Amino acid sequence: MRVARSNDDHDTGFKSPRRRGIYILPNLFTTAGLFFGFFSIIQATKGRFELAAMAIFIAMIMDGLDGRIARMTNTTSDFGVEYDSLADVIAFGLTPALVMYEWVLGGMGKLGWLAAFVYVAAGALRLARFNTQQIADKRYFQGLPIPAAAAVLAAWVWMMDDYDFEGRAVNTVSWLLTVGTAAAMVSNVRYHSFKDLDLKGKIPFVRLLGVVLGFVLIALDPPRMLFLLFFVYFLSGFFQPLFSKKKKIRDTRPEPPPGDDDVRNSDDSNTTGNRSNERGEA
Repeated sequence: MRVARSNDDHDTGFKSPRRRGIYILPNLFTTAGLFFGFFSIIQATKGRFELAAMAIFIAMIMDGLDGRIARMTNTTSDFGVEYDSLADVIAFGLTPALVMYEWVLGGMGKLGWLAAFVYVAAGALRLARFNTQQIADKRYFQGLPIPAAAAVLAAWVWMMDDYDFEGRAVNTVSWLLTVGTAAAMVSNVRYHSFKDLDLKGKIPFVRLLGVVLGFVLIALDPPRMLFLLFFVYFLSGFFQPLFSKKKKIRDTRPEPPPGDDDVRNSDDSNTTGNRSNERGEA
């Protein structure tokens, strides 16, 4: 809120200090995401890895809502952008790394805690690059988004804990997942952002059934379905150039020249059109 200047301010040239505030609603959701990230760390230190993984996914929901609510209510601000980035570093950078460390990486010695640190550093670098780069094509992210990387690790821990696997039984795969998602975050691999989806527009009924089926499958087996979903997204960036190349070839393919049948059909259409015109004039 701005404070109007008094007449004395106009006479003396002195400007009264402006009051500055923050918008409550979107930052409440950001704070909630930060809370669940911290809650996940606490649960991991107590060995409750299922709760720790679930808290990361709840933090993802909060992170997805804060920006949308800010745009819907016209309450976007520079403070909100910076606060959201700092919260993301903790909820999706530090938290998954510590959960993985408590679950498996801590038993791998120096290789374990170095992998956890690499993940945290890669997440911070990913966010810094995202906040400063000029986005040419909003349909794609450069590098794996940090919430998706956190979802891969959280779903992996949740799934293995649901199978009653101890971390040391899958320590090599867990280490590779941690380092692999870290490398994907700071890479130049393009990932679909899904920002071109028109949520306000109409969709075919079949697509709506597909969305409902997806929710049903996730509800039936959350850890396995969530891991499959985000692991496929993690791999999709590496296959994106192949799909783009095929689409480019398909778009640039010349159309076949019209054959005799096309010419005959065109002549018939013209004849029919002329007869229709003649009937109209009559």
